[in-house]
Amino acid sequence: MWWKNYYLHLALLVIGATLGESYELYKDYKIYNVYAENENQLHNLYKLSKANRKYDFLNLARRPEDITKILIPPQLNDMLKMALEGLQLNFTLAHDDVSQLILKERQEHLRNTPPEYPLKVFERYYRHDEINTHMEVLAQLYPSRVYVKTFGWSYERRPLKVITITNGDKRNDKKVIFVDAAMHAREWITPAMALHIMSELIENYENNKHLLEEYDWVILPVVNADGYEYTHEEYRYWRKTRKPNYVVNEDGEECFGTDPNRNFGHYWDFEEGASSDPCDELYRGEKAFSEPETQVVRDIMRTYRGRLMWYLTLHSYGNYILLPWGHTNELPENFYEMMDVADAGAMAIVLTTGTSYTYGNTYKVIYPTSGDSSDYALAAINVPVSLCIEMPAGGFSGFDPPPRQIEGFVTETWIGVRAMAETVIEKY
Repeated sequence: MWWKNYYLHLALLVIGATLGESYELYKDYKIYNVYAENENQLHNLYKLSKANRKYDFLNLARRPEDITKILIPPQLNDMLKMALEGLQLNFTLAHDDVSQLILKERQEHLRNTPPEYPLKVFERYYRHDEINTHMEVLAQLYPSRVYVKTFGWSYERRPLKVITITNGDKRNDKKVIFVDAAMHAREWITPAMALHIMSELIENYENNKHLLEEYDWVILPVVNADGYEYTHEEYRYWRKTRKPNYVVNEDGEECFGTDPNRNFGHYWDFEEGASSDPCDELYRGEKAFSEPETQVVRDIMRTYRGRLMWYLTLHSYGNYILLPWGHTNELPENFYEMMDVADAGAMAIVLTTGTSYTYGNTYKVIYPTSGDSSDYALAAINVPVSLCIEMPAGGFSGFDPPPRQIEGFVTETWIGVRAMAETVIEKY
């Protein structure tokens, strides 16, 4: 079949790529684990995260029992340690040279054989082109139930393809569940989760056909395609998009990218939950929907307005199910209806695997956000249920679970997604 020649050609390109540049960029970068013992220390950590954008807070603890992870270049090592000591925060060095972690990760990928289509989700993390090809193959194999459409293009002209999964009854008025992933480039586990949802709905159809009787599922597995590819080729922990901002930082380096999950048109310019600095990790963009990638997500939502009952955006990490709003601790009118859905997912996971998820208002559970996609879906599109899942942490940074952890993470998360879908279908 046509895709067999394609994947062989693509594999040769991937294997032929050099490893040196991608991991040497992180030579002697360090990861620190920081432990806050009370609310005051948590607040001081939050202020520190805002004070120096060169400290890459891989996560920010919101509870004393949680660990904050900070990634820093070697020249800031002493400065960070002094800052943490000044705030009387306990910390440990988790890893002394991040480049070695990235090199090991790259080598694990190169040892894998070229993929066969449909992809085996649990084997490794797949590139954007491979994921697109996988969806096209599924459409070829299941033509009555699966459709693929290019909904738009990234800044670097990568096609943003969307898969629609049905039960084949050809009804065009069914309600819709929309799932997206890889809004943030370094969160590799989220496209893997999107692929697993596809597999459950298509290849494991008999066990899940009740999820498709009255609903179609629409999945965008890689929102931030340019950033996602950039994390595979150069900067592993890159977060943003890749459109240039035409601003130079204090080191004389041009600043690129916007945080797509601060670029949506609901409280987009609210300073507490985003940044107006083009060099910041949380940069909101020059205007709402300045990024072609967020325009695609918006346009999908608009396309299914009135039929879209549940919007689910997949992120990592932290074991959270997050509800609007992000910009305020005030609650939307239908908050407790959405909490019923989140509760179903969290309880299904904990009863099956013992893994605990925290769920509730984003502002209270983690930190302020503004211009995020789930708030926009609820406020502007009137989606009855709008949620974000923060999947579990893996590896040294939290963002780099090795391939051997993919199966456990995605199958566990599917338990929650399935339970939440059943609750949405029952309610709406």
